[in-house]
Amino acid sequence: MSTADRPGTTGTGTRPQPAERVRPPRKARPNGQWAVDGTTPLNENEAVKQQGPPLEVRERILSTYATGGFESIDPDDLHSRFRWWGLYTQRRQGIDGGRTAQLDISELEDHYFLQRIRLDGGSLNREQLRTIGGISNDFARGTADLTDRQNIQLHWVEIASVPEMWRRLESVGLTTIEGCGDTPRGFLVSPVAGIAKDEVIDPTPVAQAIRDTYLGDPELANLPRKFKTALTGSPTLDVLHEINDIALVGVRHPKLGPGYDLWVGGALSTAPRLGQRLGAFVSQEDALDVWHGVIRIFRDYGYRRLRNKARLKFLMAEWGPQRFRQVLQEEYLGRTLPDGPPPEPPRGDSDHIGVHEQKDGLFWVGAKPPVGRLSGDVLLGLADLAGRLGSDRVRTTPSQNLLLLDVPPERVPEAVSGLRELGLEAQPGVFQRHTMACTGLEFCKFAIVETKRLAERVTAELDQRLADLGEAGPDRRITLTVNGCPNSCVRIQTADIGLKGQIITVDGEQVPGFQVHLGGGLATAGRSEAGLGRTVRGLKVPASDLTDYIERLVRRYLAQREDEESFSQWAHRADQEELQ
Repeated sequence: MSTADRPGTTGTGTRPQPAERVRPPRKARPNGQWAVDGTTPLNENEAVKQQGPPLEVRERILSTYATGGFESIDPDDLHSRFRWWGLYTQRRQGIDGGRTAQLDISELEDHYFLQRIRLDGGSLNREQLRTIGGISNDFARGTADLTDRQNIQLHWVEIASVPEMWRRLESVGLTTIEGCGDTPRGFLVSPVAGIAKDEVIDPTPVAQAIRDTYLGDPELANLPRKFKTALTGSPTLDVLHEINDIALVGVRHPKLGPGYDLWVGGALSTAPRLGQRLGAFVSQEDALDVWHGVIRIFRDYGYRRLRNKARLKFLMAEWGPQRFRQVLQEEYLGRTLPDGPPPEPPRGDSDHIGVHEQKDGLFWVGAKPPVGRLSGDVLLGLADLAGRLGSDRVRTTPSQNLLLLDVPPERVPEAVSGLRELGLEAQPGVFQRHTMACTGLEFCKFAIVETKRLAERVTAELDQRLADLGEAGPDRRITLTVNGCPNSCVRIQTADIGLKGQIITVDGEQVPGFQVHLGGGLATAGRSEAGLGRTVRGLKVPASDLTDYIERLVRRYLAQREDEESFSQWAHRADQEELQ
């Protein structure tokens, strides 16, 4: 037999290479999309939500846990369903940030709760202010913090206090329902809705209709993750529309008149993504149906297998705005939405600080609580001040500010001085005005560094140190956000200077510090489009050096800026070395 005839050989006498094994294509893993994969839960969190409607935990809180104490609480209720009523366990005191990632949740949490009070649009009357102030002093050790979603958070709340706390809130029309959890969270609504002279459209009726129709709806109480809503008719674009799951932004259609431009799929956290326009015009009459359609798309098509991929932004990244609009129109609305214009370039101050005339001839006064921190006594004092001025309306803002509405012209000076006596400044320094801080290490289980006290100290120092610059100083807004962890609760990627807390090593010692993001921002006066900040590679700033670093950075910007160049524009063009 010749070599060529032998099995397993070729005519050249060499063995052939084994045939490449062909593997069948892998079957794509299900993403837990109810409309595609069915409703079988693919992780423990989804299983817990299906074991019992989360909203039903209210009855157990009132009838069992409030009397049985913290130890009587079922762990699935404590770490999941409690959130549907705005309750989180707070951080145990004395645990430093370096141990946050090392400890189990049971070791990090205390037997006290954060209670989030839901304020859709941030509207409060005097009676409600007094009620929250009293609750703060009676049950929360005088704490009260404004969030950047227009809510108020209390701390140090014990489970035994919850029934009376809820009773008082509900007696004045307030609620904590769906303050947290995989739900439609509290809506951002323009703080000047219905009162601004230059308003395109008043979104108050839409926000009220959503709240009245769908708040607490069991059909919308099990979403893949949280769902954030923003509505504005203000030309200042004051509700962060680019980073909400759905946003309705006031526009004027050339033929159809005032209405809304529809944006979908924005969110930050550790994987930031800006929302996208669908190009659809939404009338005031259609807005409720459109909101309901978008949230049901999220419920039915949102990814549920992995929680870190479960926000609506990930579905939008796969579908794109054209397909999303098609599904919305064909499967959920049953009609086509007309094309519409984008919002006009923003103008005016979106934080609404200072004295402004309302369209009815009265005035609102916008004031800054330092880094959003209030107290029970401040809330009570604010209610008294409003009463003396003849006002019955206060609103919170997404910038952790307060607006006192309906002030008669002749009483404006009294309003400004009265707010100042309460620690609420209507004429704050540049950095005090534009700085926000999250809850931080003081109360948050996820935090790595302290934020509130640090930010308050740093902003006061910066306003004092940079005062020597006079008119050459940073008169235009330079926003600063201080986050205690990577979750971006106060929007590090969309600030001029965003600080992400972490433990860093300095001279061989571990200390609290920050990673730095520079040049981010949302659409505001002087900036027509949103953009994410750049990370300064290799830069870690110790908390103790924060004031020095920011002062050095701002002075460098002021020395190098070209014409009307903003801080953000400079930060994006500057060399890495200039940003150190």
